[in-house]
Amino acid sequence: MRLKDNVAIITGAAQGIGRATALKFAAEGAIVIACDLDPTAVAAVATECRDIGPRSEAYAVDVTSRDSTDTLVEMVRQKYGRIDTLVNNAGITRDARLQKMTQQQFDDVINVNLRAVFNFSQAVVDGMVAAGGGAILNASSVVGIYGNYGQTNYSASKFGVIGFTKTWSRELGPKGIRVNAVAPGFVETPMIATVPEEVLEKMRSQVPLRRLGRPEEVANLYAFLASDEASYINGAVIEVSGGLVV
Repeated sequence: MRLKDNVAIITGAAQGIGRATALKFAAEGAIVIACDLDPTAVAAVATECRDIGPRSEAYAVDVTSRDSTDTLVEMVRQKYGRIDTLVNNAGITRDARLQKMTQQQFDDVINVNLRAVFNFSQAVVDGMVAAGGGAILNASSVVGIYGNYGQTNYSASKFGVIGFTKTWSRELGPKGIRVNAVAPGFVETPMIATVPEEVLEKMRSQVPLRRLGRPEEVANLYAFLASDEASYINGAVIEVSGGLVV
């Protein structure tokens, strides 16, 4: 098991890539701390994790609340003594063209996709420094590298996550903490469940592999980056896109 007894906080764990990541970490022997705004859904994921791994707990957390973040991190630290891995996976979309985007749409996405990454990372980092190591893994997107029509807020948040990753890898690398980002392309998650089939077909046609990604394929990368096998990978932004932007 690559992550035996690794204490891992995973945000946005109730569905999609977050759920797949929680299950993958559990299968690799991690102690999974599954977090999401939906208490019922995240509890179900924690139960699934316990069926295949050593230990898992579910916490209903509003990632935009610094008080909630700090409380959760302190609870985990008190119980397990440390936090080895943080997966900043939680994210939302509120799409609109620049001329139509509301202030609320912009703020909602920035708060969840960017501010929460800062809050969680700052909350865990002192403990990681004291322990002499750890891994912070951030969810970016190919949209955060190349931009996308109608996603001013989402693109900005995911560009920002890359900035965090590059900066923190320099600041924290000397302290034994690796910081990396994962940039998925089109992945079959609830976020695109309402997309019409003709649009999905167009999306598939843009990918050289001619299909959408599976959440498990992103989760596999997170598990690798959290493990000792990735011990010399720091400050990377790795695309999981099937060659979308080749």
